[in-house]
Amino acid sequence: MASKPPASDPVQDAPQVAAPQHHAAGLPAVKHSLKMAREQMGVKRTALTLLRVNQKEGFDCPGCAWPEPEHRHAAEFCENGAKAVAEEATLRRVTPEFFAAHPVADLATRSGYWLGQQGRLTHPMYLAEGATHYEPVPWERAFDIIGEELAALDSPDESVYYTSGRTSNEAAFLYQLFAREFGTNNLPDCSNMCHESSGSALVETIGIGKGSVLLEDLYKADLIIVAGQNPGTNHPRMLSALEKAKAGGARIISVNPLPEAGLEKFKNPQTPKGLTKGASLTDLFLQIRLGGDQALFRLLNKLILDTEGATDDAFIAEHTHGYEEFAAAARAADWDETLKATGLSRADIERTLEMVLASKRTVVCWAMGLTQHKHSVPTIREVVNFLLLRGNIGRPGAGVCPVRGHSNVQGDRTMGIFERPAPAFLDALEKEFGFAPPREHGFDVVRAIRALRDGEAKVFFAMGGNFVAASPDTEVTEAAMRRARLTVHVSTKLNRSHVVTGARALILPTLGRTERDLQGGGEQFVTVEDSMGMVHASRGRLEPASRHLLSEPAIVARLARRVLGPDSRTPWEEFEKDYATIRDRIARVIPGFEDFNARVANPAGFALPHAPRDERRFPTATGKANFTAAPVEYPRLPEGRLLLQTLRSHDQYNTTIYGLDDRYRGIRNGRRVVLVNAGDAKDLDLADGSYVDLVSEWSDGVERRAPGFRVVHYPTARGCAAAYYPETNVLVPLDATADTSNTPASKSVVVRLEQSKTD
Repeated sequence: MASKPPASDPVQDAPQVAAPQHHAAGLPAVKHSLKMAREQMGVKRTALTLLRVNQKEGFDCPGCAWPEPEHRHAAEFCENGAKAVAEEATLRRVTPEFFAAHPVADLATRSGYWLGQQGRLTHPMYLAEGATHYEPVPWERAFDIIGEELAALDSPDESVYYTSGRTSNEAAFLYQLFAREFGTNNLPDCSNMCHESSGSALVETIGIGKGSVLLEDLYKADLIIVAGQNPGTNHPRMLSALEKAKAGGARIISVNPLPEAGLEKFKNPQTPKGLTKGASLTDLFLQIRLGGDQALFRLLNKLILDTEGATDDAFIAEHTHGYEEFAAAARAADWDETLKATGLSRADIERTLEMVLASKRTVVCWAMGLTQHKHSVPTIREVVNFLLLRGNIGRPGAGVCPVRGHSNVQGDRTMGIFERPAPAFLDALEKEFGFAPPREHGFDVVRAIRALRDGEAKVFFAMGGNFVAASPDTEVTEAAMRRARLTVHVSTKLNRSHVVTGARALILPTLGRTERDLQGGGEQFVTVEDSMGMVHASRGRLEPASRHLLSEPAIVARLARRVLGPDSRTPWEEFEKDYATIRDRIARVIPGFEDFNARVANPAGFALPHAPRDERRFPTATGKANFTAAPVEYPRLPEGRLLLQTLRSHDQYNTTIYGLDDRYRGIRNGRRVVLVNAGDAKDLDLADGSYVDLVSEWSDGVERRAPGFRVVHYPTARGCAAAYYPETNVLVPLDATADTSNTPASKSVVVRLEQSKTD
């Protein structure tokens, strides 16, 4: 039987700390998965649901975007995937009676963990201007409220349409279509806060903002570099792929400020050997300083150039542009400056070079550790330089692998969720649907927050996600949201964004991935795109949590009919009844989706075309892969300060908090901890177990403070610290962003640690 939600917020003022672990998964992961699943779903529902996760006739995990192998286990999910499914398929419910018992002011004092644990939303809810409680509202009235506010705007550009990565291809295509037919490109999404830097760098250098490898390429690689990524927590099924690659002879270099258990050893719970002995994964651990990656790859490129016969001269001559300017910049790389920027030893880098030169096929994987710095885009461009030098793009077992964090975040961008759409995409929309889409670029996440803050945007609509908790500069973001005339959230569960509202607010409850979707045209399925460009179907099987739920495509279609009215030539009602008709239109608008309905009938799905990978063709401005030559940057620290990165705990997925433990790092029963190198702690006179306030320092002189964090002496890189988000998002200035991509610089926040008044 499922357990009841917590009645009150758990006390987190005394986290328990033990030594970090040195392996991931194994029997503890199985036990923890089943325990959380049983608490949320009960025993029978757990068995029925988890056995359908990531299966060819099942549903796609609502967690990360790691691809599925061709041959799948009966249990094709990880610990955090099981938690994500359990949270969605929970038997707990948030009903109108719950909202009647809890004024919004009370809910605003609760933690994100407590809010999420209450269960699934069951009814559309409305917070009237000046009201203290949400109240149930009929769907048609909800759409009328949105229509009234949109009609009152002076311009469509005063509305913002945010998208979370969970949204299906079909819903995302309709959503961007509605926004553009209404008249705006204000389509920020969660990519703006994570892999926007990857897309910006890759479009410029190889012509497409996606990774160039498939799962099979990892198995064929000689060397895999995992930089700025913690797959053991954030993409656990990636560990199985790394284990298989190791068994095939690959070597692995991990580049990260923190040692992470999953990259040390993986105990695969699918095999007897995995449960007992496990597999060591990392051959070389480079404990780099935060933000030192560009300097590392620049020096490696210099050393490759200085090694006779190490470059792929034929590939460079035929397929690349800008080599001479790049080579001149790389040859100027300085050993002393690199050691200072990276915190590595000369021996570390020389050993790395040996492994690089011994590899004929190299893959570089990365995540937020590379994408959330001021200089993230040139850092990733330098990674591309590194691969181009030895011809490691466009051949089996080699390439770029940005690992996406949410199950369809890449697909949403493919469907047109982007504030800066390509002219060719808009031309195709205009040809297919007969209206002139706006051409002016819209707001990304940071610019949307500024627009709300400054009164330039008045309606905020979110398709999933937890925008308030995910965004930087929490106090600024919350104040901006409260200036809106209307905030609308399409959601499955309660979260912080529902209690930080505009003058009026709506919560629109929607179906989850696990649930059966019945429309006028019969039972429907949706599609998703994984981190490697594979597209496949997802079919929920559970009965919906409430008969009052609508699917995301249905919500968009009904909203569009209400707002756009009979003048719209788009067949919104037809789209709602039969999602195959949406896919037919996608096939005519988006290259690579030709014969979409026929191809997605293949249970394994299909791979989208990728010119650099498939034919060594680079659709850039030069027609070739571009070497680049940016100045090397890295964060400089004032004396007595530390460089903070925000990160997830193991009991967390993005802003969804499953529990209060971080098992692999030895943290239990609390999240307000800051991990500090023992040597730095000694220099700063910070005892293990003492309590500090984290205060960020930025050029605007504004004090941003996160109080009451327990100091944990931890083996981080010297000068670097780490703490969990969203609790530390308050420290990230809204204007501290990556050049070009405008991604919040959440991995390089300069902080001072002050003794807490309560210590």
